[in-house]
Amino acid sequence: MRTDKSPLLPVAINRNDDTPLHRQVFDQMRDAILSGRLTPGWRLPSSRALAGELGVSRNTVLAAYDQLFAEGYIEGKIGSGTRVSKVLPEEVLATRSTAPSIQETRKQNPIRLSKVARSLIDDRPSQRQSGGSNAFRPGVPEIDRFPWPLWSRISAKFWRHPPRDLLSYGEAAGYGPLRSVIADYLRSVRGLICDAEQVIITAGAQQAIDLTARVLIDPGDKVWIEDPGYAGIRGVLKAAGAELVPLPIDADGLNVVKGQSIAPNARMAVVTPSHQYPLGAVMSLSRRLELLEWARENDAWILEDDYDSEYRYGGRPLSALQGLDNAGRVIYVGTFSKVLFPGIRLGYMVVPPGLSKDFVAVRRSLDDQTPIAMQPVLTEFIQSGHFAAHIRRMRTLYAERQGVLLDALNNKVSDLMSALPDDAGMHIVADLNPKLNLRDTEISQLAAKRKITVYPLSGFFIGPQTRNGLVFGYAGVEARDIVSGVDILSKVIREVLT
Repeated sequence: MRTDKSPLLPVAINRNDDTPLHRQVFDQMRDAILSGRLTPGWRLPSSRALAGELGVSRNTVLAAYDQLFAEGYIEGKIGSGTRVSKVLPEEVLATRSTAPSIQETRKQNPIRLSKVARSLIDDRPSQRQSGGSNAFRPGVPEIDRFPWPLWSRISAKFWRHPPRDLLSYGEAAGYGPLRSVIADYLRSVRGLICDAEQVIITAGAQQAIDLTARVLIDPGDKVWIEDPGYAGIRGVLKAAGAELVPLPIDADGLNVVKGQSIAPNARMAVVTPSHQYPLGAVMSLSRRLELLEWARENDAWILEDDYDSEYRYGGRPLSALQGLDNAGRVIYVGTFSKVLFPGIRLGYMVVPPGLSKDFVAVRRSLDDQTPIAMQPVLTEFIQSGHFAAHIRRMRTLYAERQGVLLDALNNKVSDLMSALPDDAGMHIVADLNPKLNLRDTEISQLAAKRKITVYPLSGFFIGPQTRNGLVFGYAGVEARDIVSGVDILSKVIREVLT
């Protein structure tokens, strides 16, 4: 049986209207063409198919089509069906050209955005600019080395005959088997104290942070944040109405004493203790214990963002802060976007046992569930040992690429900036030579014009800027592109100095 694959049309028949049926079809299709809803070249359904959809005789549709043909709105060719005319009648073009455009209307009557939207749009846009390539965009993994044939086989095997229950609405907390394997992984590798019931699958780490803010933060609540820190976290908290309390970072991580002096009764602290973003500091044990004690005594919460802990080049990954928590005050957040590929859009969170039902209930009220398609495939990928093997390969590759980047910086721009090795992660920070009075924002903008992405360190600060430098991502950049990228950046900076 042959099926008409043309798109559905915005046409409906009103049998209580005195207008003839063929005229109703003609008028509605003509309006759709004039308004631009049906664009030139748009394929129309056959007269038989449209008649079936509308519940009218084929002659009714043929009469409407004949009129549209006669007035030049549609055209037809043998073998290609009936389509909206590529060249519309002059009077139609004149009508459309004299009508005010949506853009002109909006210029005359600007849309008033909410205060939250305006604050999010204005929040350090320079940090999020892209120069059109991955050199040197932080947080981008190497996707060309991902085992795509293997992933495809697992996906095809599962979805060739999927279980019926997965094709309907699922659990708000996520696919059960995936939650179990994540819990097993986190207990063995990251030192967490958790079970599958505490794991909630999310559409990336950002959604997990947003869900945490919705469950635990009220407008006006104070939240400690790292300064400098990730702007995406700030946006989520601001959208929840939180009052941000930026705290400085030192070699031991977030300055807890400073937080206790400024805002001792804050509702939450958001930290990246295993590898601070962007400076790379590792929170010391004494500082971790201070933070946990503050949370316990003040009935506060700690959100631990463990965004790239798998990539540690000096020994095994450090145990998570959550593993030290004996009072149930830590919400742990992780993501697969940086260890697999960004498009997977899967993350997870581990919540204290007493909060699991509340988090799942709020999650269910917001968007019901994370899309299921990738979850069973990822489950098999982890259970079969492919996940661990991939991380081992990438850990070796990323360590090599960091070395290439450091060598290139030392050989070509050591007089302009300085960078030190980092024992972990997917990026490094290079401090600009203070004697040259260079501005990291200017260099970032000029580099973007040359298709090089380097984030200005100033874009990560919310309070006073204490360092002036550039953030280099290297994980997703081939060695040759790292070297050529540094060459281009060197030319950009030296042009500024001349």
